Amino acid sequence: MKHSRSNSIPAVSDPVVLILAAGQGTRMRSQTPKVLHELCGRPLILWPVRAALAAGAGTVVVVDSPARALQPILPDGVHLAVQERADGTGGAARAAVAELDRVGSAGGEAPVVVLSGDVPLIDAEAILGLLEAHRRSGWQATVATAVLDDPSGYGRVVRDGDGALARIVETKALGDSTEAEREIQEVNSGVFVFTADALRRALPRLGTDNAQGELYLPQVLDVLAAEGAPVGAHVVQDEALVLGVNDRGGLARVREIAQMAIHVRHMAAGVGIVDPRATVIDVDVEIGPDTVIEPFTTIRGASRIGSGCTIRHSYLVDCVLEDGVSVGPFAYLRPGAVLRRGSKVGTFVEVKNSDIGPGAKVPHLSYIGDADVGEGANLGAATITANYDGRAKHRTTVKDGVRTGVDTTLVAPVTVGENAYTAAGSVITEDVPPEALGIARSRQRNIDGYSQREPKRR
Repeated sequence: MKHSRSNSIPAVSDPVVLILAAGQGTRMRSQTPKVLHELCGRPLILWPVRAALAAGAGTVVVVDSPARALQPILPDGVHLAVQERADGTGGAARAAVAELDRVGSAGGEAPVVVLSGDVPLIDAEAILGLLEAHRRSGWQATVATAVLDDPSGYGRVVRDGDGALARIVETKALGDSTEAEREIQEVNSGVFVFTADALRRALPRLGTDNAQGELYLPQVLDVLAAEGAPVGAHVVQDEALVLGVNDRGGLARVREIAQMAIHVRHMAAGVGIVDPRATVIDVDVEIGPDTVIEPFTTIRGASRIGSGCTIRHSYLVDCVLEDGVSVGPFAYLRPGAVLRRGSKVGTFVEVKNSDIGPGAKVPHLSYIGDADVGEGANLGAATITANYDGRAKHRTTVKDGVRTGVDTTLVAPVTVGENAYTAAGSVITEDVPPEALGIARSRQRNIDGYSQREPKRR
């Protein structure tokens, strides 16, 4: 495929991005489609989708199987194409182009980027770099390649004696490649850029003369080269950007890279992560500067943590922590938990769908669910909100300055007024007025001589 580069550089409009994601990923050994497996809090497919949008894509098309399992999670404006038959990456590209025709996108010289739904670490910068290389070269088709220490599972890039791209050979089946070709370490990443016209010309001419009987998208390069169109390869220096997920081992490798990148991003922004190897932080988590995350902490979902907080050995999911908060150790903050400025949630405390007011404290061994806790309140050890009556959830309101005694149960719906107290061991079923003491427990009765009446126990 040796061609001279064109001296003219075509004008580039907003790129069209096609993301091939119809495969089930049988090597994952899972009932869940491969691209719906989670990577640091985000399904695999949404990583390239977000990268495409960040790169300024004018149109994004995701190719799904007939089950349409991806449709519910795609962002607004992203189009879904269906690959009716599992006939390979070439068939997926045909389905995507048919969707482009339906929505009236991608004509003339607009570049068409093709990504793989199982190559999640590709980012906007890499896409833009590939587009720039494609633009400057004047090639009609450009494939992104990488050199891997372990190239197993990838198509190999074969170059001619002058180093120009000769062809790409698949390795899914032994009949499609030779032993010498399988020893090549430069691989096809599954990421391409085409001019729209070139892709449209080549796709109908793909054949299934291979061991898998499939339409291979890299054959487009052969078709274009045969007609004299310039094609080439762009080597991506950071191999991590084009690593694919073929099985659970591959997912673990990609997760390790993605997690470290998340840690580095937060630390560069002023977050202290004491031991990154013992910390899990999802990709959409927000953390303010001067917050310290201590080891064995997991922060999931769209949690947001302010500045100057300390998080100790805790598990946080879809919650909000304002500045100066202290959490843990062994705390569990569930979705809907909001901790206002300077509040504290301590050891073995669980908070769900509750608002903990500024400076309020829930220090020990408590469950606070569906509650509003006022400013400066202090809930004693083993304070429980009984929020479920067997049919519906109810809220508990604890006003500013309340002090609950240890082992207090608040049976919702109930309100404890400002600066009120509850006695230790109370089961509060009625509202407590402001500044009052709520006592709800049986009076103690001592039975004299009881031990003499009981049989002796060894």
